[in-house]
Amino acid sequence: MSSKLRLGVIGAGLKAAEYAQSWAAMPEITFVALADVTESSRQRLVDVVTAAGATAPRCFADYREMLSACRDEMDAVYISTPHAFHAEQSTAVAEAGLDIFLEKPMVTTVEEAETLIAAQKKSGVLIVTAFQGGLSPLVLDTCKRAEAGEFGELIAIAGTIWESWASNYGGHWKQQPEISGGGFMFDTGAHMMNTVCMLANSDFERVSAYMNNRGTAVDIVTAVSARLKNGALATLTAAGEGPPGCASYITFFYSKAIVRIDAWGGWREISLEGRPGTREEAEILGNPMKNFLAIRAGLLENTGSVEMGLRFARLWDAIKQSAASDGQSVFIDAA
Repeated sequence: MSSKLRLGVIGAGLKAAEYAQSWAAMPEITFVALADVTESSRQRLVDVVTAAGATAPRCFADYREMLSACRDEMDAVYISTPHAFHAEQSTAVAEAGLDIFLEKPMVTTVEEAETLIAAQKKSGVLIVTAFQGGLSPLVLDTCKRAEAGEFGELIAIAGTIWESWASNYGGHWKQQPEISGGGFMFDTGAHMMNTVCMLANSDFERVSAYMNNRGTAVDIVTAVSARLKNGALATLTAAGEGPPGCASYITFFYSKAIVRIDAWGGWREISLEGRPGTREEAEILGNPMKNFLAIRAGLLENTGSVEMGLRFARLWDAIKQSAASDGQSVFIDAA
């Protein structure tokens, strides 16, 4: 393994350009190549990298050409493309034997998750999905304490998330179902679903869901009622239309404690044995590459694993199936 991570990039959009500002200045990183279908996006990322004093990466319009030309020069690939492309691209990168840092959500369906898992197991590469909540020290600490039994038995979960998403992303690819894989629940709401999947430490067993597109091509409002395999009950509400702003509030009801936390792991309150909790805060990750490097070095647990991605995908597929049948209950067979 190289002492300096030789990085390729697939998808040179705004998120990749934002991260590149800090990554290009990191001595542990060197940008080798990037691929994006849009020339202006490729040039923007090159400009960001060179402005930080780093060498300009090689540019490709097609990610497959990048993998073919630069496979032996790279250690890992960061993928930041519309959701519907994640499965094909990440599977190809895994088959090329390169580690992957993948923007959320991992994939759009259970079938895609299983295909990616098969490729990962065959090649043995590392795959990390870049959920801020999954990398948050507050979420990770909560997971450890819950698993150790400090909070007792998990009884119920109530999660909410909201954003002025419908107006914020009008005309954006996120509201084009053929490439987004879903609407507000699958985009911003994915942070809530992933944090719930992590902290619940259980697959979902049965789901009933309703969606309202509010006149758009994708879901804007989603309401979910569910039972987990560990017996806990859960309600999840995502409202993607409202006043300016974005926030979330997730409450985990245990037999000994009540834990309140946000989807990104930015804050937490723990009320233990009836004693009121105080708010703890953590900076929402602005540079998750440091966590990826730590996971790659074996210093942190991979909480963005393909297995966690499969749990998430099973929940999302069930939500879509139930909502399409007007809330009919869907059983998830995760055997």
